[in-house]
Order: sequence, then structure tokens, then C-alpha cells
Amino acid sequence: MLTLFHAPRSRSSRIIALLRELDAIDRVEIEIVDITRGDGSGRKDPKNPHPEGKVPLLVHDGVVLWESIAIIQYLTDLFPEKNMAPLAGDPQRGRYLSWLAWYAGVVEPVLIAQAADLSHPYLDATFRGPAEMAERLDNALKDSPYLMGEHYTAADLLLHSPFAWYPAATPDSPRVKAWVERCGQRPSLQWAADYDARTVAAA
Repeated sequence: MLTLFHAPRSRSSRIIALLRELDAIDRVEIEIVDITRGDGSGRKDPKNPHPEGKVPLLVHDGVVLWESIAIIQYLTDLFPEKNMAPLAGDPQRGRYLSWLAWYAGVVEPVLIAQAADLSHPYLDATFRGPAEMAERLDNALKDSPYLMGEHYTAADLLLHSPFAWYPAATPDSPRVKAWVERCGQRPSLQWAADYDARTVAAA
């Protein structure tokens, strides 16, 4: 049994979109929970087994997975039919996994530091900065519409997500802006947004 602990309009919304892309939304029980929001609203929900009260969190037959990257990799391996990720043994697998890790290890720290107006040589040396992040994305999109080439994958779903939430953070690159817009037009993302809106309205 698969259970996703989800808070509407949060980081777990991209997991809802992924499940829709994988045609697996009906194979997962979605448990709606509250979370503490950045503006101070919300609360740590006792129904949520995440030790920090965060989302997403996935439970599969008693096995608990947390962190978006782990959950995305797990689900795309569990439901490979829609080709949302290269499988083990595919020559492109390493490149794909590197994009997922780069998001967690570089993109989120860089964007959070930028939003908090933090600047320090240690941060620049460890995570790079907005300019380097923008250059990496721009170069990756020079010859193809998506990060892995002609085919949309979970790497695109993940890496475009912060720019969809906070358009002001989108790098000033025509290629990157077009990619964010292209990814944002996926029906799965609109479905996830509508699902969240219905859930909030029914609360």
C-alpha cells in the first residue's frame, strides 16, 4: 500500500503532479496534513509521521521515504511505464540522477540564500551562486527543449518547480524562461493545482 502525506500548495504538490504523470494517482492513498508555513501559519500535524512535520512523505508497505528527491526517484522506478526517468542500466541514468542531486545540493540552497539576501564566500564556494546556476541551466537547454533532451522527465518537473512558484527567481535567460513556461503547461501540473484548490475549499 502506498500513502502520500500531502499539504496543498506545498513542495508535495509536485509529487501529486508526478503521480498524475505516472498515471498512478489512483494507486496511492493521499493523506492531507497541515504543515508550518513560511509565513507562520499552519502547524505541525500529529497525523504526519515525518519527524519534522514536513511534506512530502511517502509510506510504502510500512517503509517510510522522505525528501522530494528520494520520493521522485522511488516513484519513477516503481512506475516505469511512462518513461519519466531513465531506468538503471540506461546510459542516461547517471545524468538524470545528477540533475536530481544538483537540485537538492545547489538549486534550493542558492535560491534560499538569494531570498534571504545572504552572501558569503563560503556559500559561493560551496553552492555557487545564481549566475552559475543560471548558466548551467541555460547551457543544458541550448540544443533541446528539456534537461534530458527531447523528452520531458521528472528532472524537469523538479527543477522547474521553484521558478513556477516564485517567477521572480527565474534566471534572466530566454531559454530558461521558455523551459519554465513549457514545463508549466503540462496538464499534470494544472491537475495538481486544481486538486489542491478543491482540497483547500473542502477543508
